[in-house]
Amino acid sequence: MNPSHQQREQALAEAAQLAAKLRIEERMRDIRRKLLVLSGKGGVGKSTVAANLAVALAGRGKLVGLLDVDIHGPSIPKLLGLENQRPASDGQQILPVASGEGLSVMSIGFLVGSRADAVIWRGPRKYHAIRQFLTDVAWGRLDYLVIDCPPGTGDEPLSVVQLAGTPAAAVIVTTPQELSIADVRRCVGFCQALGLPVAGIIENMSGFVCPACGAQIDLFKSGGGETLARETGVPFLGRIPLEQDIVTSGDAGTPFVRTGSTSRAALAFARVVELILDRERS
Repeated sequence: MNPSHQQREQALAEAAQLAAKLRIEERMRDIRRKLLVLSGKGGVGKSTVAANLAVALAGRGKLVGLLDVDIHGPSIPKLLGLENQRPASDGQQILPVASGEGLSVMSIGFLVGSRADAVIWRGPRKYHAIRQFLTDVAWGRLDYLVIDCPPGTGDEPLSVVQLAGTPAAAVIVTTPQELSIADVRRCVGFCQALGLPVAGIIENMSGFVCPACGAQIDLFKSGGGETLARETGVPFLGRIPLEQDIVTSGDAGTPFVRTGSTSRAALAFARVVELILDRERS
């Protein structure tokens, strides 16, 4: 009996899915480690952490890729001063944007018409975009691929975890107050349910450093991230205070770890990066 049109269409779709799966696996084999930067909620500075983490790793001589899959709020181009850049193509694959120091960058923000254009996509189209970033971008050989994921535990983070494969680990960003900690507790549960190791929790905006007197004020409390790390049995990577330099460097498109700053935030972030590298070596 000849196969029906519906059966042929299903067979073609299954063949396409298998081909895409094999292409992702082939591409990901050239990447030694994936670091997925997650947060339980928005507004905790996740993208700032992802951008500075990628730049800091590249500054230590690592070959690094930075993938921004925050489809509805792509901040990476602005944070790295790459807003006017567009990725090239060789006809078969997309070439990521170079950001110096061995850092390659890809973001949906490079592909939209302008900063005012909203990305109004349903789940299947977002999944296709994430899959395309992992299969069609010519990342080449990398020591690390840092992936800035959307906040929460919805479709996009789930798609990234399932598509990126292993070895991978999550870096979870929180602020100290209980409202954020409650969401991050669910984020840790998300990682555990999917078998994704947690490299550690970063407590961001952990105290505000007064630019006039240098005193530190705990605007959002302090210690919540460390308490949660102990409670859930995952590593605590450190506290990053909120300083004026972080805001101005982000707006200027110059990550604060790249400026050679000796501020408290820069020194704290350097310790976070060293802890991540130490755990990778062990």
